[in-house]
Amino acid sequence: MTTPDELEHQFTLLTAATRYDALRTRDALASAEEDAADRGDPRLVPADPDAEPLRRDEALELLALGEVVARKAGYGRQLSVRSARRAGASWSQIGAALGTSKQAAWEAHGRWIDDQAEQHRLDGYSGMSESDVAVARAVAGEPEA
Repeated sequence: MTTPDELEHQFTLLTAATRYDALRTRDALASAEEDAADRGDPRLVPADPDAEPLRRDEALELLALGEVVARKAGYGRQLSVRSARRAGASWSQIGAALGTSKQAAWEAHGRWIDDQAEQHRLDGYSGMSESDVAVARAVAGEPEA
């Protein structure tokens, strides 16, 4: 069985997104042809060789890859938030860039820092050490009034 945890170690964000896109495109093409055939649409073009329906393992891989992409993008998002703070961006500006409030952006970043600290406590090497957490919290600061 393909799981996000298995795939997360095999793919970078770019390679996961590329594989996800290939499977999703093939699935969409196959669905469009199947829908047209079900309706008896005379305009149906000859079968597209790239429109082969996904096998079960590929459909499950597509689902797992979607989660991997979301996880990796989420992690990268918080690193970008930290970069924006270091560059002098306010929480209002960061919230606007994320399409949310400054408070929601600040809270999400705080949860991410907490998660990084917990990962490090659990295994001693991933996530952020206590000193890294202290630096991350200092960079994050508080949302302005």
